[in-house]
Amino acid sequence: MRHKLSVVSYLNTIPFVYGLQQSTFGNKLDISLDIPSACAEKLIHGNVDIGLVPIVVLKQMQNAQIISNYCIGANGAVDTVCLFSNEPIYKIESISLDYQSITSVALLKILLNEYWRISPELLPSRSGYEDEIKGKKAGLIIGDRAFQYQNKFDYNYDLAEIWKLHTGLPFVFACWISNMKLDHNFQIEFNKALSFGINNIEKAIGAAVEIYSHCKNPTDYLNNKISYQLNSQKRKAMHVFLEKI
Repeated sequence: MRHKLSVVSYLNTIPFVYGLQQSTFGNKLDISLDIPSACAEKLIHGNVDIGLVPIVVLKQMQNAQIISNYCIGANGAVDTVCLFSNEPIYKIESISLDYQSITSVALLKILLNEYWRISPELLPSRSGYEDEIKGKKAGLIIGDRAFQYQNKFDYNYDLAEIWKLHTGLPFVFACWISNMKLDHNFQIEFNKALSFGINNIEKAIGAAVEIYSHCKNPTDYLNNKISYQLNSQKRKAMHVFLEKI
């Protein structure tokens, strides 16, 4: 049986994609690379069987099942989920929300309410909104695009870092979720493939040079900023986050 997968098309997923492509059952998988919001939509509407999707999907699907002990997480600053501004946070009047994001938008709303205790106007966005970040208008930028804006604004608030300060917990942005009951042996092989990718990050980077053009040090990013193990602390963090939203 072939399975359709939707995977986030960011640098942080290349170890997973590499592992799956190198696995013995890789030819039984139809893998599509999508922005996070599209990954979620595909899984919710049954267009794929498995997705590496924003964890808010767990609140939106009755039959959602986590099928792996791997995820896209961070235990502190992550560099690729940031609120950028030319004014300090307490002077911001409006924020453009990244159209590619679901979980990060929900995270920002929590931090605005609970950590900073401010309520700027939150605005939908479209492609090119990054150029509109000026004055008292800030912008949430996620994914690989965030690399190129790291030094372009006076203020950069890393949401995973702020979450850790606020809760003392790591954060999980996306995990492997299925909308159907999967064969046990398939899940074992699936997780072996993911593990292989995580244990061969340098090879994964070498196989996907075009994906990280904006990242100066992809090895450091994947090894030290992204945390892949969905351990007990991250599961606790997911529970806390999902309760808050």
